[in-house]
Amino acid sequence: MRAGTADLLDLGAGVGTAGLVALALERAQRAVLVERHAETLALARENVVANGFAERAEVLALDILAPGSVRNAAGLGANHFETVIANPPFFEAGQGTRAPEASRADARHMAQDGLEAWVRCAAGCAAGGGEVIIVYPAQGLTSLLAALTPRFGAIALLPISPRAGQPATRILVRGTKGSRAPLTLLAGRALHGESGRGFAPEFDAIFRGEAALDW
Repeated sequence: MRAGTADLLDLGAGVGTAGLVALALERAQRAVLVERHAETLALARENVVANGFAERAEVLALDILAPGSVRNAAGLGANHFETVIANPPFFEAGQGTRAPEASRADARHMAQDGLEAWVRCAAGCAAGGGEVIIVYPAQGLTSLLAALTPRFGAIALLPISPRAGQPATRILVRGTKGSRAPLTLLAGRALHGESGRGFAPEFDAIFRGEAALDW
């Protein structure tokens, strides 16, 4: 995420972790968190207040897949945000096993062509020249790039693997709205060391909320 971002949008924010960490590390001045499930939404609002960000963060009850007119009526501005972050559900229709709890199931599964709708929403909310950052399973990269490339350029890909030398399981993708700059494939990074369950120092600091991932 660009340092000094004025307005950040977190799509599918869950309990608000990513957006609130960005505020805590001063990577963003203000944040809008979008979540559709009532219980998760309530936790996000509690977290905003508990962490002292009531003046800098807003939580919207909204389905990302709703029509643009509905999103606008809910207060989600178009062509506004300098940075949009998103962690879309990673199973499309017919894939994986659905969790029994509705909020967890929807966090993992989406309807056919749902990824295209997520990217379209991110593009509509991002300002001209703004960036979108998406984390997604590595095996879904083809579908993600197909949705991103008509709308974003200067795309950078950061593969994340469990350990050095292993295939990537997640990928971070960043793009700039309206740019025509070419794609960049960055060197991958490993979550863990050679052995054990502990995280590599870089990621341990990130997960503790003490550092940001610069890439």
